[in-house]
Amino acid sequence: MEQFLKIDIFGKQYTFKAETEFSHAKEVADLLVKEVRRVELRQPDFPVSNNQLGIMILTALNIANDNIEIKRKHSEFLGVISGKSAKLLNKVDDCLIQMFP
Repeated sequence: MEQFLKIDIFGKQYTFKAETEFSHAKEVADLLVKEVRRVELRQPDFPVSNNQLGIMILTALNIANDNIEIKRKHSEFLGVISGKSAKLLNKVDDCLIQMFP
């Protein structure tokens, strides 16, 4: 069954077909709305009606930056885990060599 998601941005309602699990699509949409509002609050001197595209671009840049930062941290984490795993395997190998020469 097709499910549709409604979000409200700049006082306008938009309806989208949920291409993934509805709860995931809602989480993504809620994040977008939250980020748009956060950017709006940072631009108090500019009327939203005159700056909607700018707010959406800043929102997209913020989300993209967060995504890149998460990927970077994930990559660093994998490097740390890989290094620790290699050290642990070497210690296990050394113990086995000592136990079974």
